[in-house]
Amino acid sequence: MESHSDMSEKGESSNNVVMGRPKEEDESESRFNGDNFLNGVASEDEPDSVLSNSSRKRKYSRHTANQILELETAFKENPHPNEKVRLELGKKLSMDSKQVKFWFQNRRTQMKSQLERHENGMLKQENDRLRIEHIAMQEAMKHPICNRCRSQAIIADINVEEHQTKIEHERLKEEVKRISVLADKLLGPLSSLEGSMASVIANPAFGLPEGINGFGGINYANAASPMGLDFENGLSSTPPVIISTSLANVDVSYDKSMLMDLALAAMNELLGLAEIGEPLWVRSLDGGGETLNLEEYARSFTPCTGMKPGHFATEATRATGTVIVNSLTLVETLMDMSRWVEMFSCIVGKTSVVNVIPGSTCGSWSSNLQLIQTEFQIISDLVPAREMKFLRFCKQHAEGVWAVVDVSVDTIQESSQPREIGNCRKLPSGCIVQDMPNGYSKVTWIEHMEYYENVVHHLYRPLVRNGLGFGAQRWMATLQRQSEFVAMLMSSVDTPVVCSSGQTSMAMLAQRMTRNFCAGVCATIHKWESIQQANGEDAKLMMRKNIGDPGEPIGVVLSATKTIWLPVKQQRLLDFLLNEQTRTQWDILFKSGPMQQMVHIAKGQNIDNSISLFRANGDAISDSENNMLILQDTCTDATGSLIVYATIDAADMDVVMNGGDSSSVAFLPSGIAIVPDCFQDYTGANNCDIGTSWEKDNGFSGTGSLVTIGFQVLVNSSPAEKLSMESVQKVNNLISHTIHGIKAAFKSK
Repeated sequence: MESHSDMSEKGESSNNVVMGRPKEEDESESRFNGDNFLNGVASEDEPDSVLSNSSRKRKYSRHTANQILELETAFKENPHPNEKVRLELGKKLSMDSKQVKFWFQNRRTQMKSQLERHENGMLKQENDRLRIEHIAMQEAMKHPICNRCRSQAIIADINVEEHQTKIEHERLKEEVKRISVLADKLLGPLSSLEGSMASVIANPAFGLPEGINGFGGINYANAASPMGLDFENGLSSTPPVIISTSLANVDVSYDKSMLMDLALAAMNELLGLAEIGEPLWVRSLDGGGETLNLEEYARSFTPCTGMKPGHFATEATRATGTVIVNSLTLVETLMDMSRWVEMFSCIVGKTSVVNVIPGSTCGSWSSNLQLIQTEFQIISDLVPAREMKFLRFCKQHAEGVWAVVDVSVDTIQESSQPREIGNCRKLPSGCIVQDMPNGYSKVTWIEHMEYYENVVHHLYRPLVRNGLGFGAQRWMATLQRQSEFVAMLMSSVDTPVVCSSGQTSMAMLAQRMTRNFCAGVCATIHKWESIQQANGEDAKLMMRKNIGDPGEPIGVVLSATKTIWLPVKQQRLLDFLLNEQTRTQWDILFKSGPMQQMVHIAKGQNIDNSISLFRANGDAISDSENNMLILQDTCTDATGSLIVYATIDAADMDVVMNGGDSSSVAFLPSGIAIVPDCFQDYTGANNCDIGTSWEKDNGFSGTGSLVTIGFQVLVNSSPAEKLSMESVQKVNNLISHTIHGIKAAFKSK
């Protein structure tokens, strides 16, 4: 302390300052609140010789009450006065400057000691309280009480972590039970999903308008329709949809509140994208759809999925149209995974619902949130299926107005989990559905995706970027075509060849055939083993073994797929492939000559959309050929065409045509998928010179079609047998023969 050093200079003992005072003086100071503090300074009248004598006692003097009052007032205003202020106080109070200085030092020391004593007392009280609480908690842990039954839960001592684990286990069991009960109410018993995906036709999915007479005078009044395309008795014994409601299968890396926040942000963005027109959206030259202006989008929206990875490309399209379905029924089809997969069986592969968060109102789809994992596919071996996990959120915004939005969840995983971004992700996409006065619905469909373009073959990049591969035009065209199919089917009448129920059974069989063909080409739904990669003249070969599926022959199944480019427009090529007179040029099943068409079932206004049944015609056919029929399903729209066919035993088909169960009819499908190449559209839309690209270097002019030929062949009736090289060669020869016949017809190399 400063006072100690000053007193040292005068030979005074530091023990006589403040803390060295007699006890009674300290008590007196305490009683008078420090008013009679000793000045602790020797009289200046004493000579230096006296001051230097350390053995001599110091002379003390007390301050007057007036001096102490003035000093206390000054202390409150400024506890640390400078030299000038001390001189003024000393002059005013008839005190030396050092006396004033030491008084302030001592007063500060006293205040500090009092504060420390107060804090120590408070800390001691807090310590006593915590010690008592700790003892009480230890006693409580020795004798825990169950919160539900209020009885003793644990008799002996137990490890705290083990106890907490048991409590959490019980809580999770209660949560599983609660969610299971809720799932049974919303989705029905889980056992009902293990057999068939279909529902009885008596439960309509599409609320068709009354009194509408369209499609060539066919009356749709009072017609009930099946749930999507989920027909009675199911379409497959192995449904491509897995609905999981158990917490054991829920991805725990997602927090429900984070999912809901993302869903609401995605819904707001979808509504904005649907409402705004130009310049945000640019209409395509053919008027078939609209493409997102990415620069305008970046200025108008903040992506809720974060920044786009640098190596990703973007595809964003919008399409608008009307469908023969009311808004509520369409929403139910989109939110019911089995019906959604059946409605878009050419686009959607294997699907699982890994979590379901019900809406706020029981029995309503509004505010329903689902976490879905699925595969999106283009029917070609050159484009890998897009595996994606995304949220689907449904919201009713007004009477007859609904919105369903999808958005990827890869950006909101917990920090403890590694962030996984695959080859693609879905930005806010979906549809706005609005009821129209005539019973139809107006649908605005938006698809906005980012993807790694290098995994897509050069041939298909223009198609994908143009939106015809995974874009809104394809979804809208499929929705319109399938809704027409359901409407036509439910208004069908008996014919001399096949009854109305027989037409329904044939449609069920054709739907399953088409879905199985797409799964074989895209390697989805089933687990395939790669045998041979496509290179040069060789096709892509995959193998799987069917052991217990009654809808397919038992044994080793070999899938062969090959994609080629032809300088022929899509419609012209489709007309050639559907022509029964020229089919002998490329189809080995028609080798004995043109076949007779037994049944023709229209699926919509386009006459090419149909289901046909053929049988061999002529006297030269063998008994085996006479017992085999060919079922063919044709689907076509502006985004592509698909012809799928399979040989069916005549006895089995007779049961189907009489309205019998088609789920056990065994077959292996083959077919041809056609899409426009989009090379010219790609050149104009992307402002690039295709003359330097891979396509022009290989002779592609941009006025043709991409054609994928696929076969599934039973090479051995025993699943235990290994695949032989002879079987591989036969399948290679089969697909080569088909490709050669089609190319020869158009004089293409």
